[in-house]
Amino acid sequence: MSTEPKDVSVDARPKRQQTAKNIAGRKGGTPVVCLTAYITPMAARLDKHCDLLLVGDSVCMVLYGLESTLAVDLETMIRHGRAVCRGAKQALVVIDMPFGSYEESKEQAFRNAARVLSETGAGAVKLEGGVEMAETVRFLTHRGIPVLGHVGLMPQSVNTNGGYGARGRSVDEWQPIIDDAKAIAEAGAFSVVLEGVAEPLAR
Repeated sequence: MSTEPKDVSVDARPKRQQTAKNIAGRKGGTPVVCLTAYITPMAARLDKHCDLLLVGDSVCMVLYGLESTLAVDLETMIRHGRAVCRGAKQALVVIDMPFGSYEESKEQAFRNAARVLSETGAGAVKLEGGVEMAETVRFLTHRGIPVLGHVGLMPQSVNTNGGYGARGRSVDEWQPIIDDAKAIAEAGAFSVVLEGVAEPLAR
């Protein structure tokens, strides 16, 4: 019986799990592949194809048939976050902070985000908001909680923004979105989701 080690190709070797720091380090380089997952089998099938798995608050619309993301609670996000973490071996798992769980104060945001990470094993949280949430993002990142930002079309603000229409269709609408993205990035977010914005603006 040979004791010579088998030749293992690079592709066959297990990959290390992605971290928020790894993702941030790819700015301007290789594009990041991000997909959404809500349950363990879904996460297991998608894991090897992406860098980041998002447990979106859209779970309440996709799986529970609700009309918006506003109804999902922290317990539901934690439950689905645990499920996705069980199926993810290499992708960074990021969990949406649900509406009402972080807006009241930066202390509330830290308390709930810390619970999400400690009870699920995820590597980061995502929260919506721009300039007005920069202080909260800074508070969280300075206390060990990686944050994925989210600007542009923000579903949790559907009632104040008048629906789910794309943002930045007119050049006159660009600057507030740019200001939001810069504020969140400068506050320490490792990456920022640009949802529903005009392509020239996103670029």
